[in-house]
Amino acid sequence: MAALRPGSKALRRLLCRSFSGGGVRLARERATERRDAASSRVSRFCPPRQSCHDWIGPPDKYSNLRPVHFHVPENESPLEQRLRELRQETQEWNQQFWAKQNLSFNKEKEEFIYSRLQAKGSGPRTESGQRATLDAEEMADFYKDFLSKNFQKHMCYNRDWYKRNFAITFFMGKVALERMWSKLKQKPKKTSG
Repeated sequence: MAALRPGSKALRRLLCRSFSGGGVRLARERATERRDAASSRVSRFCPPRQSCHDWIGPPDKYSNLRPVHFHVPENESPLEQRLRELRQETQEWNQQFWAKQNLSFNKEKEEFIYSRLQAKGSGPRTESGQRATLDAEEMADFYKDFLSKNFQKHMCYNRDWYKRNFAITFFMGKVALERMWSKLKQKPKKTSG
């Protein structure tokens, strides 16, 4: 682990690699890409080494969420490290949930549109070659069914999301108190003279 100390090239490469995409994929690999959507990272962005702030990356193409590149300070306390790790775990959990959810939504939506067009006797393309679509009322049926079917999953997500955010907020308060306490301890004591 000595090679992964803050500011080292090995750490920078590891962090950049963890936030980079898989590169260009061939058409036959798209099915595998869809299955692996939950662990996707599409950005090759890596913040400058001398940066001392968190950076927000471009949106993930599956979850539509922007990943955060967390700054690791050199003198990070154990409490600050736990807070950063908790935030990273929460971000990864959030990315995975929405990547899976969006993949499921798009797949079911395509199946719904295809089945409705087949029932009407229409093909997937119009006579002009454009993709056939359904009107808003027909799509409202799909949205209602999708939300009803995934209600329990969304309730569990929201419950876990709140738990994680309360834990993060609690650790942020502890870190703020720890920093304030260390600043108070550093102030020189005045002597009467």
